[in-house]
Amino acid sequence: MQRWSWIGCWSQPRRSIRFVLFANEENGTRGGQKYAQEATANGEKHIFALESDEGGFTPRGFNITGSEAQYQQLVNWQSLLCPYGACETERGGGGSDIGYLNRNQKTAVAGYMPDSQRYFDLHHARNDVFEAVNRRELELGAVNIAALIYLIDKYGL
Repeated sequence: MQRWSWIGCWSQPRRSIRFVLFANEENGTRGGQKYAQEATANGEKHIFALESDEGGFTPRGFNITGSEAQYQQLVNWQSLLCPYGACETERGGGGSDIGYLNRNQKTAVAGYMPDSQRYFDLHHARNDVFEAVNRRELELGAVNIAALIYLIDKYGL
């Protein structure tokens, strides 16, 4: 199956790319635990996991828990991501759902960092509905996440 890549040409991903929607994060993180257990039991090796759980606001960057070389690789890609808003790179991060992959397999884990100023205006409030999401901010976040996944697929981490 052909996929449209970030640079505008048809390409097949070099690695398997899996999108997982976890459940139960705020009730014991059982979804993330089970996923990591199954991956380990099935002999699956994850090279990277990214969590987006801080809202769909304007992109600011990514944080990463990994080796120094993995952190530096992310820093080296800042110039490619910064025009789309993801100019910050921080050490430490990843999120509670994917943290089990880091503990079980030493997988590099990262978190998408959007602007946090309005997070608690919506989080678990009555107005925490899809209609409250700013479409442009959500699209910019998706572009940055897709770009990072593309870079890791193409060049490794």
